[in-house]
Amino acid sequence: MGLLSRITASRIAETAGTDPAASGPVSTALYNEDLAPTKIAGRRWRAYNIFTLWANDVNSLGNYTFAIGLFALGLGAWQVLLALMIGAALLFVLLNLSGYMGYKTGLPFPVLSRISFGIRGAQIPALIRGAVAIVWFGIQTYLASVVFCVMLIAIDPGLSALYRNSILGLSTLGWICFGVLWIVQVVILMYGLEMVRKYEAFAGPIILFTMGALAVWMFFRAGGSISWSTGSELSGAPMWNKIFAGGSLWIAIYGTFLLNFCDFTRSAKSKKSITLGNFWGLPINICIFGIVTVVLCGAQFTVNGQIIKSPTDIVHAIPNTFLLVIASLALLILTVAVNLMANFVAPAYAIANLFPKKLNFRRGGLISAIIGIVILPWNLYNSPVVVEYFLGGLGALLGPLFGVFIADYWLVRRARIDIPALYSPAPDAEYHYRAGVNPRAVLAFAVAGAIAVAVAFVPELAVVAPFSWLFGAGIAALLYYLIAERHRDYRAVSGESIAVSSTD
Repeated sequence: MGLLSRITASRIAETAGTDPAASGPVSTALYNEDLAPTKIAGRRWRAYNIFTLWANDVNSLGNYTFAIGLFALGLGAWQVLLALMIGAALLFVLLNLSGYMGYKTGLPFPVLSRISFGIRGAQIPALIRGAVAIVWFGIQTYLASVVFCVMLIAIDPGLSALYRNSILGLSTLGWICFGVLWIVQVVILMYGLEMVRKYEAFAGPIILFTMGALAVWMFFRAGGSISWSTGSELSGAPMWNKIFAGGSLWIAIYGTFLLNFCDFTRSAKSKKSITLGNFWGLPINICIFGIVTVVLCGAQFTVNGQIIKSPTDIVHAIPNTFLLVIASLALLILTVAVNLMANFVAPAYAIANLFPKKLNFRRGGLISAIIGIVILPWNLYNSPVVVEYFLGGLGALLGPLFGVFIADYWLVRRARIDIPALYSPAPDAEYHYRAGVNPRAVLAFAVAGAIAVAVAFVPELAVVAPFSWLFGAGIAALLYYLIAERHRDYRAVSGESIAVSSTD
């Protein structure tokens, strides 16, 4: 196992504030430039950049489908808003905890995972997160390609002839649209996270304006009067159950992001940037999102007594071709922005972490994008079994992973991390544990994961199924903390990381 040059070792020392030699040799099997802690000078993410991440992600088509679904369950306008705000308040707290971890250490998610799972065991959370992201990357690209096809056919109806055949489950026009969007996303990622930051900053205002304009248009289309419920509004205990279930599911939607938010906050200028970006991007932005959802649903219900499934239903009904094209372009810009941040960055780091000596962030991203095509995601999306059991099962494991991370970093280690040891293969290094795997973290994760999956899928537990993420995260955090308290040797930390200015 080869050692890095003195220059590489100095790079880690400069960022982490400690001497790598104190933890033994630093290995190329654990390190490359993309997996190294972010230098202070390279941190360009401000509060606005964090805000635009959420401006894009919160307003994703999937989130609108979820929020609109709350209406279909019998919740009225104020109840839907309350459910979303409960989730937003908890997300604000949890994402600050997750974000601060990335800011303090400057580490990407797979390397940060080494703290609790070990230098080898970290592959478990990284690959679970990466697998979920790769599948959703393909699915989201496919859904965006459908919008792209509709837009092109609106411009040139003759293209509809290319939309009727099927090649491996996708039409000729579908393949063209999917391929164009795939290439656009890969090109953006090839320029690194800095280009992702710029794209998110560009896309955020566009989608906020577009969704606001759609809400205003629908309000006037409904004659200035909208329905505040579907007429079958719940009350009493069933109502409160749906409200809290909606808030819990809103958190579960962000289960992936709760894990790898550090991939972005490792480049944050300060803790204040994260806090302000999260404040405007989560509770404030989600409140606006909820109001837009209420207006879109209520106006459509007033117009024809039907509940829309997604904002795309409204876009496709725009009578003016020019405005339909503009709205469709905005949705394409949005979907690319969401896909980049939620489903492209994570697997790029996860794959690079498998073979750091051979793969970097860009190569990892390209490999994950290729897998996103090979799996033929449109066929997966059309299979309820795959979406519900495969993605649902993996999703249920995200809560326990988060619980272990939070308990280990904040409660057990009290944010004191020996960063150079994260790149050391030495048997006596801090995060070597047993053959590079922390059995205590694996045990807590396995037990809590089994419970979370059971809560999510066992029919007899259907009433608490929406709370599976919270159950998994809470049980994993408690179990890991109790195990660590019993074995206090795991609390020995060689020093506190100084990845950022101590003035914060």
